[in-house]
Amino acid sequence: MSVVWAATAPESEPFHLVERHSELKDLADRFSKLRSRGQGHVEVRSPDADFPAIALSFRDDHAVVHLMNDPERMSLLVGDGTVAPEGEVEVLVLDELAVFTGDFVLDTDRAWELVLAFTQTWAAGPLGEWWEL
Repeated sequence: MSVVWAATAPESEPFHLVERHSELKDLADRFSKLRSRGQGHVEVRSPDADFPAIALSFRDDHAVVHLMNDPERMSLLVGDGTVAPEGEVEVLVLDELAVFTGDFVLDTDRAWELVLAFTQTWAAGPLGEWWEL
């Protein structure tokens, strides 16, 4: 299966929004390298359309998933209870740490499973509840 993606480099380089068109395995390999490093940011979309696209931002076992429906609309996936709603975590968004409340935090492995599910249908609705920003 073919996907279009961009991600932080496994080294200490900043995020570069240079999309790659490759097989899903290449994206999975990059995610594995980032996961072993402990943090990263990945954006994924269909090769056939710019939107929807999703972004997985994570640090250690905490992740946040963004949905871009179009250039003007962005949503956050509601969290899975990994962190209490009043808790806060920092995750890597692009190349900077950003703070999110537990309302939007997922377990990183679960978030990756959702990215993989997204690549099967290119539909974000079935992934869970979205909170529009």
